[in-house]
Amino acid sequence: MTIVNKQQEIGQGIHAGLAALIAEELDADWDRVRVIDSRGNFRAYGVQMTAGSNAIASNFEPMRKAGAAARAMFVAAAALRWHVPRSQIEVRDGVVSHLGSGRSASFAELLTDAARQATPQEPTLKQPKDFLLVGTDRVRRKDSLTKSTGAQVYCQDIRRPDMLVAMVAHSPRFGGRLARFDATDARKIKGVVDVFAIESGVAVVAEGTYAARRGRDALRLKWDDSEAETRSSADLVRWYHDIAAGRCDVEPADFAMKGEDAEAPFNGPIAEFAFDFPYLAHAPMETMDCVAQVDGWDVRITSGAHLVTVDQVQAALTARTIPGKVDIEVVPAGGSFGRRGLFTSDYLVECVRIAQRTGGRPVKLMWTREDEMAAGYYRPMSHHRVSVQLRPDGFPARWRFHSVCQGLLPAGPNFTATEGITDSPYFSTATTVDGKIHTPSFPVPVTFWRSVGHSHTAMVMEHGIDQLARRAGRDPADYRRALYRRAGDTRRLAVLDRLCREAGWGKPIEPDWARGMAVHEAFGTLVGQVAEVRLDGERPVVRRVVAVVDCGLAVAPDQIAAQMEGGIGFGLSAALFGAVTLTDGIVQERNFDSYPVMRMNEMPHVETHIMPSANKPTGMGEPGVTPIAPAVANAVLALTGHPTESLPFLKNQATSNGGL
Repeated sequence: MTIVNKQQEIGQGIHAGLAALIAEELDADWDRVRVIDSRGNFRAYGVQMTAGSNAIASNFEPMRKAGAAARAMFVAAAALRWHVPRSQIEVRDGVVSHLGSGRSASFAELLTDAARQATPQEPTLKQPKDFLLVGTDRVRRKDSLTKSTGAQVYCQDIRRPDMLVAMVAHSPRFGGRLARFDATDARKIKGVVDVFAIESGVAVVAEGTYAARRGRDALRLKWDDSEAETRSSADLVRWYHDIAAGRCDVEPADFAMKGEDAEAPFNGPIAEFAFDFPYLAHAPMETMDCVAQVDGWDVRITSGAHLVTVDQVQAALTARTIPGKVDIEVVPAGGSFGRRGLFTSDYLVECVRIAQRTGGRPVKLMWTREDEMAAGYYRPMSHHRVSVQLRPDGFPARWRFHSVCQGLLPAGPNFTATEGITDSPYFSTATTVDGKIHTPSFPVPVTFWRSVGHSHTAMVMEHGIDQLARRAGRDPADYRRALYRRAGDTRRLAVLDRLCREAGWGKPIEPDWARGMAVHEAFGTLVGQVAEVRLDGERPVVRRVVAVVDCGLAVAPDQIAAQMEGGIGFGLSAALFGAVTLTDGIVQERNFDSYPVMRMNEMPHVETHIMPSANKPTGMGEPGVTPIAPAVANAVLALTGHPTESLPFLKNQATSNGGL
């Protein structure tokens, strides 16, 4: 059985979970199920996009209904063929049987007759207690072998007859424009076919990647920086602090989530926290790439597309055609973390622009790691200032926030700057919660990064709450528990209790080691983590992370554990080392020597515990990222008594990771 999947496989293993939902209701033979990617097809699927850890959640019922409907059609076909009631038909592992007569037939044998049956629109679905596949460790990835052996085909592996390869020289500063260029030397490189300017820079088109790279290196370029960003990271941080303090004219958006006395001054004991977060790169293993061919009105694209429908529209606008004339062949992507999910479809549009100039020949656009790091999009830097008026018992009476962060959407409120704050249970004892969101606009390009705003707001709330607990002289778990009880949040209480039990919270730990915890909800999934940490000089060393997750019904437990491990590794990389910095507007980190990621020997042991649930499943691609930084920061707070006011923990990333 082949399942055609509309959701993009970008390494998160979504194919297996979605296929299992169909196979469960269909009672198919799981060992004989395979999954392939759908092409872009708005007519069949509507909007195709993979984002917000939403693939399982949004497809839970549709996939089950598809499987149950197909099963009902096979049952109807068998009953008609054998002249028996449908109620006497059973299905198991792709075989349809009538126990009374001993007759049976495979799906393949019944396929023609089943296809003639009416498709039930509301088929009967199984109860979760009756699942035989979903929720078991049998639901494993279907692509492990091909990826382990190198047989998996990614966009970088695509070859087309008569295909060209292109690379683009981009401005070293964001907002810089091409003033002029000299391609004389580039055209002398063997294999270079053409050189021309496009909107995003200068394209070098060649017979192969090496020639395109050499040709680009030979270009003589002059950039116009009159509208470019020329400040350094330190300048931007100072500017953000001034904005939050009201010393700069960036009009804020006010919000009042609770209470009516937002303008009244604080009095009594006040706790104040400040947090700075840097730009972060997505740094997927597969850099940006795309294959495009333009033939009149027809556009053919091969891409690891994240937002397929958006890409179709952007390609059509670029090629001056209609979306229905844009055919996108979707292939698995070697990671994304949000980078391939831009509403501007930047790299794909760049490829289409080049393909318009190649006389109908297909062209593959290749970005190098340096292109990706220096000319890409980033998790926005942000600054948060928090003031808390305390009650006599040490719990919050009032909260006030000032958040400064670039917006990710072209219009509307900048909700991602404070998601993870605005729905916090820690406001349960407060009479007033208010704040201001400042959204500065300048040329550094930003976009969604794995866990989006939660990637910094979890640190704000979870590290802040530990500081409040410390000030109140309360154990951090007990302090949280009191707030959860006041909020009536039984779900968080259950996760916290399980987390404390599994992590041995409160039990003795060796000298120089400490435990830190964090509990945060993102995309409907609640994750608690406890990290065991010691300090090697200023470097936090994490040996063990215990994670408890409530993600509703666990469709693929093994993949949930894998996503938790991957999310913790991703989050630790950012917390320990991650920072994209500007000097005079130019990105300094160009490759993994200066933008390190966790190495295998640095990765802690991760234990994942899944809360039992019959609720509709929620997402797992991103929520595991959010608690790890504050969990480590809270362990460091327990060791040193000093809060963490900025990330990464290690400011000199290259030397901290051995210099690679």
